[in-house]
Amino acid sequence: MSERGTGQRARPKRAPLSRERVVAAAMALADEKGEAGITLRAIAARLGVEAMSLYNHVAGREDILDGMVDAVFGEIELPASATDWKVAMRERAASTHAVLQRHRWAVGLMDSRSQPGPATLRHHDAVLGILRAGGFSVAMAAHAFSVIDSYLYGFVLQELSLPFSSPSEVDEIAGGILRDLPTDAYPHLIELITEHALRPDYNYGDDFEFGLGLILEALRPDEARVESLEEYERGGGCRP
Repeated sequence: MSERGTGQRARPKRAPLSRERVVAAAMALADEKGEAGITLRAIAARLGVEAMSLYNHVAGREDILDGMVDAVFGEIELPASATDWKVAMRERAASTHAVLQRHRWAVGLMDSRSQPGPATLRHHDAVLGILRAGGFSVAMAAHAFSVIDSYLYGFVLQELSLPFSSPSEVDEIAGGILRDLPTDAYPHLIELITEHALRPDYNYGDDFEFGLGLILEALRPDEARVESLEEYERGGGCRP
C-alpha cells in the first residue's frame, strides 16, 4: 500500500551536507552566541547530523573558522576598480563596518587566518589594485591599507564594547553617570554628556565617518605626497 493510502506523508528531503552548509551553520551560531559558541557538536546539532559527519566536509574547528572569515570577506562590497580611490576606500570601509556590525564575533578574526580563502584574497587584491591605480606605490598602498583597517577594526571593537546600543540606553547610562558626578569635579565630562551625548540625535556610530574622513584626507598618492613636501619646503619647512 502506498504512503498516501496509509495516511503517512513522505519526510521532506534534507539538503545534502556540504562545507558551505557547515560554515553557514557555524556563522549563525556565532551571530547568536559569539565565537565561543562554535563547537562541532553545536554545529552538528543545528544541522541535524552527527558531529563526526562534519569531518567529511571540514578538517576541524580551525578549518571552519577559515571558512567563516572568508564568508565575511565575501559579504563586503568591493567598489569597481575604475572608481576614484578615495570614494572606493570610503565605500569599502562603510560596507565593512556594516558587515562587522552584523557579525560581531568577526572583527578579532579578520586578519588572523594563515589559510586565507578565495574571497579574502580577492578582497585584499582588489583594495590594493584600487590604491595602485590611484597612484600609490606598493609600499604606500600597504601603509594606506594598514592605516584604514587599523582604524576600521579599532572603531568596531570600541563600538561593540560600549554599554549601550540605542538612544534610550544612552540616556539611561549617561544620565545615571551624570547624576552621580560631583558638579564641580569633572566639568569637561559633564559638558560632554549634557551638550553632546544626551542630544536627541546623538549616535556614536556617526564618529566613524568623521574619523575615516580625516584619514582619507591625510593619505596621499606618492606623486601628490612629493608635491606636498616640496610645497612645504618652499614655505620654509624641513623635510620630515
